[in-house]
Amino acid sequence: MSKKSTKKKIYQGWPAKSFKFEHILYEKRSYKALITINRPKVLNCLSLTTIQELTAAFKDASWDDNIAVIILTGVGREAFSTGADLAEQSEYFLGNPTDYYKWMYEFIQLHEVMRNVGKPIIARLNGIVVGGGNELNMSCDLAIAADHIYIKQVGAARGSVAAAGATQFLPLIVGDRRAREILFLCEEIPAKKALEWGFVNDVVPYNKLDETVDKMAEKLYNKLPECLRYTKQQLNFWRDLSWSTTIGHARDWLAIHNLSDEVKEGIKSFTEKRKVNYKKIREG
Repeated sequence: MSKKSTKKKIYQGWPAKSFKFEHILYEKRSYKALITINRPKVLNCLSLTTIQELTAAFKDASWDDNIAVIILTGVGREAFSTGADLAEQSEYFLGNPTDYYKWMYEFIQLHEVMRNVGKPIIARLNGIVVGGGNELNMSCDLAIAADHIYIKQVGAARGSVAAAGATQFLPLIVGDRRAREILFLCEEIPAKKALEWGFVNDVVPYNKLDETVDKMAEKLYNKLPECLRYTKQQLNFWRDLSWSTTIGHARDWLAIHNLSDEVKEGIKSFTEKRKVNYKKIREG
């Protein structure tokens, strides 16, 4: 009589196709989970639905023991992500601190899930990386960029503050003075400069992007998963420290600040496709 096997099954999570996502694409390819923001008509910006779907996908990839590496990207070659969906923000959240406070928690939770997913995340930077999109990039562990992209923060130029990732993580990634330059001046950082500054790990032509990402994923697969998980946990110490001491204050301040004249002018100038009238704001 044969002995019954006592080996436990590997938990495989849910089939990727079982998720009926509206704003993202979710695939499992062998040991890789590919999460793709699928809103190319609006430069892959982040609606509330997008944020919640990203969180759900990262959680599922974390649970699936067949998944060793997670890849985050955007559809097309124009944009990785350009941050918050300003049309949605204007309609539902700006001018409404109570609901903005709730929205902010969803964005905060996404970052916390990404940091604590227990697996390495590669940012596949297929297009421009702006605002909250760059904060998602920085919550990934590694980044490979196509050579036509640029990275940019826009908060100080448009009425917000990059307080959900950028102010905490940029000094750790590129150094204090460069972080201040990026956040104060809100200028484009081309891919080549991003590589020089240590903002990304590699820059390649767009047609080599998938190949390069797959090679990095394979290298990560051929490492010990428990050791990788704990290494990520230890490396997150300074991120966790800066995040935990600032993010609650940021959530409250941003919720209240969206009532300010700065935000009103920033959004109005964006919708009217004109420059912000900084002089008018300074003169009160």
